[in-house]
Amino acid sequence: MNKDAAEDRRPPARAHAVTMDERKRAMLTGITDVASFNEQEVVMLTAEGDITLIGEGLHISLLNLEEGKLTVEGRIAALEYGDTQKRSGVLSRLFR
Repeated sequence: MNKDAAEDRRPPARAHAVTMDERKRAMLTGITDVASFNEQEVVMLTAEGDITLIGEGLHISLLNLEEGKLTVEGRIAALEYGDTQKRSGVLSRLFR
């Protein structure tokens, strides 16, 4: 099987959007998975790379991966974009 045929069978990439309500709630769409989360950091995956929310008292109040929706509440201090294409998984994050 050639590379183009494999790419044709992938589901279409979902565009993502981020809506911030003050600094207390972030509503995201286009999320394909949650890589990790705790009260200080939530790492989400999208087709274009990862998104990390950093803050205090963070918790996931809505997660629907079928629709690609995620809502995080708490005190949000920062939002960072990364490129998951350069990382191969959890082990590579440990050895950065």
